Amino acid sequence: MKSCREATRLMSESQERNLLLREQASLKLHLAMCAPCRNFSKQMQMLRRISRSYTEGGPEKTEE
Repeated sequence: MKSCREATRLMSESQERNLLLREQASLKLHLAMCAPCRNFSKQMQMLRRISRSYTEGGPEKTEE
């Protein structure tokens, strides 16, 4: 099993490149058993969605 450090490195790298099949499998196995890393993964996904939204103009701002 991967260490948490290796798992978070793979999660970060997956943002830049497609992981190899063996990397994907070992990451999924680690995430299945490690709640803190699952939480980190969800946080990364949320940050990515927020960043995309921001670069695409984000939600409309209303004048008060």
